[in-house]
Amino acid sequence: MAREVLKDQDVTFANRDVPVVVTAMEYGGRDIVFTPYGAEWRMLRKVCVRDMLGHANLDAVYSYRRQEIHNTIKYLYSRKDSPVNVGEVMFLNVLNVITNMLWGGTIQGKERTNIGAEFMQVVAEVTKLLGKPNVSDFFPWLAWLDLQGAKKQMKVVTSKLENIFDKIIDQRTRIDGQKGIGSSNGNTESKDFLQVLLRLKDAGDAKTPLTMDHVKALLMDMVVGGTETASSTVEFAMAEMMNKPEIMKKVQTELENVVGKNAIVEEFHIQKLPYLYAVMKEVLRLHPVLPLMVNHSPSVSSVVANYRIPKGAQVFVNVWAIHRDPSIWQSPLEFLPERFLNGKGDYSGNDFNYLPFGSGRRICAGMAMAEKMVLFSLASLLHSFNWTLPAGEKLEISEKFGIVLKKKTPLIAIPTPRLTDPACYE
Repeated sequence: MAREVLKDQDVTFANRDVPVVVTAMEYGGRDIVFTPYGAEWRMLRKVCVRDMLGHANLDAVYSYRRQEIHNTIKYLYSRKDSPVNVGEVMFLNVLNVITNMLWGGTIQGKERTNIGAEFMQVVAEVTKLLGKPNVSDFFPWLAWLDLQGAKKQMKVVTSKLENIFDKIIDQRTRIDGQKGIGSSNGNTESKDFLQVLLRLKDAGDAKTPLTMDHVKALLMDMVVGGTETASSTVEFAMAEMMNKPEIMKKVQTELENVVGKNAIVEEFHIQKLPYLYAVMKEVLRLHPVLPLMVNHSPSVSSVVANYRIPKGAQVFVNVWAIHRDPSIWQSPLEFLPERFLNGKGDYSGNDFNYLPFGSGRRICAGMAMAEKMVLFSLASLLHSFNWTLPAGEKLEISEKFGIVLKKKTPLIAIPTPRLTDPACYE
């Protein structure tokens, strides 16, 4: 059935039924996730894939990712041999990585630290509201009552994002006015994503223009859509490996052979780490970040597997169930990275038994960014430290369902430095 919805009838099911709480957001429905399939959506997708989230564009902002990962390693070193909340540390790490790529060349120093702290609270609130069942989505005629107060809460929360975005965009505009960025003045500084988006907005397309609302909506997509998902994946990976220390040891041995114990991980090392790749793929199978894909809504009435689906209905693909189906996967509840060795595990949407990033026209536009952030973060954590549980603590890996799958109980672990050169932690 997933193949029918995501491939055979992809165009028919390429629309979304926009949740009521999303319509309360400052740019509700104007982003790449919820914009209806058509010219506007194609323009946004093109901007994301061609100008922001393609491999070449991500490589161009590697210095921003590297800086934040190293800051996290320094912080963990300062907490060596003491318990840390791995999920919390990774949430802040991923948030800083993303915001650094978005406007690292615009906002710097203490000001960026303060904005990061504001974002951490707001993103957590937005994600919670998006994942909370809302009676208005099931009984639309009650939406005007806002019985659960979700719309009101979302308006308050996203107004905070609006204020932050306005502050950052205003600063970027003033900097560009002073520098004349993009002119033939020989400026070769690395451009953050905000600079790219503002340049595209100013360049303009008369038929389908990129507006300031689109710019802010895309920034919101990356901040809200990228933080919880990537940080939760890293936390689950660490928990699964601590539950099976022999797997952690295999990853660390692979890292030692490729990087050496007197050096830090760089992104160019990642392609030489097939077992680490397998670990990430297995985490995405067992704990898919979106247990239910964002809904698909048919533009016309359709038939799927002999079921009639009326126009405008909500169709959810249950990725969590597919990934644990014993008729597809051997020992589906067991964490076995080996099942993904030798290049197995295509997550580009062609294998309908393995859909961590979705499939079809609506496949996740941030797939390449997520891959880079998760692998680089995991490799850095595992290469720089050994990880153990606090004395008397027991490990559990139960899940808490929402729009993003999260660990029910935060992972508390103790990092112990394992590199031979102390300078690696400076």
